[in-house]
Parts: sequence; C-alpha cells; structure tokens
Amino acid sequence: MALIKPLRGFTPKIGKDCFLADNATIIGDVVMGDECSIWFNTVLRGDVNSIRIGNRVNIQDGTVLHTLYQKSTIEIGNDVSIGHNVTLHGCKICDLALVGMGAVVMDDAVVGEGALVAAGSVVLSRTQIGPNELWGGAPAKFIKMVDPATSRELNQKIARNYLMYSRWYDETPTDSSRE
Repeated sequence: MALIKPLRGFTPKIGKDCFLADNATIIGDVVMGDECSIWFNTVLRGDVNSIRIGNRVNIQDGTVLHTLYQKSTIEIGNDVSIGHNVTLHGCKICDLALVGMGAVVMDDAVVGEGALVAAGSVVLSRTQIGPNELWGGAPAKFIKMVDPATSRELNQKIARNYLMYSRWYDETPTDSSRE
C-alpha cells in the first residue's frame, strides 16, 4: 500500500480511479486528479509547497517531484506522461506534454502544451518551452517543432496505455496463475 502522509496540516487528495503503486510515497500538499497512475518508487513530496496534478497523468517509476519552500510549486496538466526516473522541481508541465526518461526540469521552467522533453535532458530554471516544441540535451535546447496532431495522438495514447497498465494491478490472480 502506498505511503500517503499528511504533513503541516495538509493531507494528500487523490482523485477517482487512481493507481498508487505499493511503494509510492505521497506527502503533504498534493492534489491529484482522476485516472492518474503513480508508479513504483515514485515520491511526490509536497512538504514545502504545493503539487497539483491533472487528470490521466502517469508518473513513472523512480520519479521525484519536489518544490522550493515558499517559492516554487509544481503544476501538471491533463494527459501528461512523466517518464521513469525524472526529477521535476518547482516547474509547470502543461496539458499533453511528455517528459522523457531521466530528464530533469528545474524551478520556474514551463513545458508547454504538447511539448516533448527528450530522455536525459536537463531543463534549466526559468526555461520556457513553447507548445509542441521538442527540446533535448544538457542543458536542454530547442530541437524542432512537433506537429500538434501527432503530439496530441502520441501523448493521449501513452496516457491511455498507462491507465490500462494500472488496471492490471487491480486484477485478482486466480489459483492457476499463482503456480
């Protein structure tokens, strides 16, 4: 069972039909929408400031979300995919965006609607990534524009897939599947 820990007068609020992996940790001022999935070894640490997560967001294994005390917050829109081992620190990720595996997005950075951050990228503080832009590298730089329809289709597909994957964990194993 996930660790859901109230702190400083804030109790995390989890939307309907969300999957929380057994060892996910959700602390303090966290508000999550519906049909989200928070995967194994993920930490949403709303101890020093707020974390707001939209609907159908998947935050994959090993990811850490944190903020700066009284300075930065995290906002994540709808239909967003956050890859494995990502660090989000006090940033905004808009609807239909994707942050690739191992990326870091720092304080006051904004990842625009439908934007893609390539795996392993480091998005520096206060960087503004526009809608449907692909950024990559360390530090991350603009690479190219992405077709909005292609971006929407890709990111909604990933969001739907992770919703499907999370439902597998709700299934009760039969006796024959335990062998």
